[in-house]
Amino acid sequence: MPSQNATTLNAASRTESLDRLRAATAENPLDVLVVGGGVNGAGAAFDAATRGLDVAVVEAHDWASGTSSRSSKLMHGGLRYLQMLDFKLVAEALRERDLLLTRTAPHLVKPISFVFPFFKRVVERAFIGSGVMLYDAMQSIGRKRAVPFHRHLSHRRMMNVFPALDGEKIVGALEYYDAQEDDARFVMMLVRSALEYGASAATYTRVVSYLHEGDRVVGARLRDEETGEEFDAHARETILAAGVWTGDQQHVAGATTGLEVLASKGVHITVARDRIPAAPDTGIITQTEKSVLFIIPWDEYWVIGTTDTPWKEDPAHVAATSDDIDYIIEHANAVLDHDLTRDDVVGTYAGLRPLLQPVKDAGGASTKVSREHTVMEVEPGLTAIAGGKYTTYRVMAEDVVDFAIKDVFPGRPSMTTVVPLIGAQGFEGIRREKDAIAKQYGFDELRTDRLLMRYGTLLRDVLALIDEDSSLGEPLKDAPRYLRAEVLYAVRAEGALHLADLMLRRTRLDYEVRDRGAAASEEIADIMAGELGWDRATRDAEVGAYRAFVDARLAGEATHSDAEAAAAVASAQEVPRS
Repeated sequence: MPSQNATTLNAASRTESLDRLRAATAENPLDVLVVGGGVNGAGAAFDAATRGLDVAVVEAHDWASGTSSRSSKLMHGGLRYLQMLDFKLVAEALRERDLLLTRTAPHLVKPISFVFPFFKRVVERAFIGSGVMLYDAMQSIGRKRAVPFHRHLSHRRMMNVFPALDGEKIVGALEYYDAQEDDARFVMMLVRSALEYGASAATYTRVVSYLHEGDRVVGARLRDEETGEEFDAHARETILAAGVWTGDQQHVAGATTGLEVLASKGVHITVARDRIPAAPDTGIITQTEKSVLFIIPWDEYWVIGTTDTPWKEDPAHVAATSDDIDYIIEHANAVLDHDLTRDDVVGTYAGLRPLLQPVKDAGGASTKVSREHTVMEVEPGLTAIAGGKYTTYRVMAEDVVDFAIKDVFPGRPSMTTVVPLIGAQGFEGIRREKDAIAKQYGFDELRTDRLLMRYGTLLRDVLALIDEDSSLGEPLKDAPRYLRAEVLYAVRAEGALHLADLMLRRTRLDYEVRDRGAAASEEIADIMAGELGWDRATRDAEVGAYRAFVDARLAGEATHSDAEAAAAVASAQEVPRS
């Protein structure tokens, strides 16, 4: 088994990975090059690496910087897809959710209950109850249940479980279980897990063209976005996992055929936890005329969303509009006893769902597009994957790797149903130590639980930093949810190269505090500067770029159209570039 150091993502490991990519010549190619550092690309890299293949994954920005950091943070079967009669997708997702909960990522995925309110006493209880009964039955076929069975709630019990509901309009409810996770951290841990099995991984490494021998793709020409250097990396097989950028990459490859992906915007808002009283780890799900509305408990706040509208602008500049925010508030207020207002909104985030465009009725609404994934040979040697849902990332990774290597490396089955993600092995043991950890380091229960769910057994590495320097055990002054040690660890082991990487994805300060992390950015940048060797000018440029990016997003949230919001966000960059 590789040493612990082999699992670290940092500036040095990135340099090593770039060196390996430069060394991937026509005579000594990689087995698999994965393009795209979201959950599908990271999952494919992990899958291929655990098969013993020589793998590299590259990402033009930061890990999970696109769709995979802007989800509803759920690992769920997709109750809504039962209405679409998509039984295969639901069964697959439930199986994958339970695998994550029980075996492969119990430190990153945890159960959560949802209350589904009824406005019509008999009809909805019968109709929705039968659907959830089927949902639960599909979880019990051939395996032990990972979450409790659903239950019907009387009006009185419903109000005890979720007192913030409007008891005058809502006559009863049903409570069922799914699971949740931190999407951006999950992707980063997938990448680190791939490193554990020998993969190379590099962020801020863009594909500028694809290499061809005749009509076959044999790798890619890459550009190091940090230095501007370009070089070739050869591979026997290349996997394209670019999400909503799939079409762009197919165009770069010069492909005459390929997958068509429809981008659908999903917006979420965050609200302080004490604003909506409820039992711990209990949320709400209800239907809207366009989508499903979730009110999801997460840490010390609620995540509320989502929208589902076609996005026609540049995918790099997706943004929430004022109308998106008002839509979410309006539909949340339809089930809450005390109305939310714009003043209650702490933050927002927006992402794009990469949905497969159907061949027929291409102009249909995005809510009618299937979430099932498709794997396609775009060109010989270049395999693309698109569609699906976050929960089924492992199946998607298995399918695309199976397809890509079937002729070159036959007989190498996927191992990811039995190989846990980094931080999972021994998790029950460290969880039993949580009281001792809390006492030794002066943490309250909330902080200890948060740390365990962020790091799993890797928490010992974070605590080791505090043992070396007790000041790292102090909370950040303007973001006390996080410890100073977590910032250092994000740079030293989790691949944060820029301030925005840490603010937007290693932490979620861009929507967890009202100033979107602007005040905390100074202290965080100081810690990062010491580790990355930034001079004062670089440190100030990082802070200035992040604060300008926050201002641009806030400007977008005041607009009323996607075009205006995209233009506002496009006016600033996350990362300073000369």
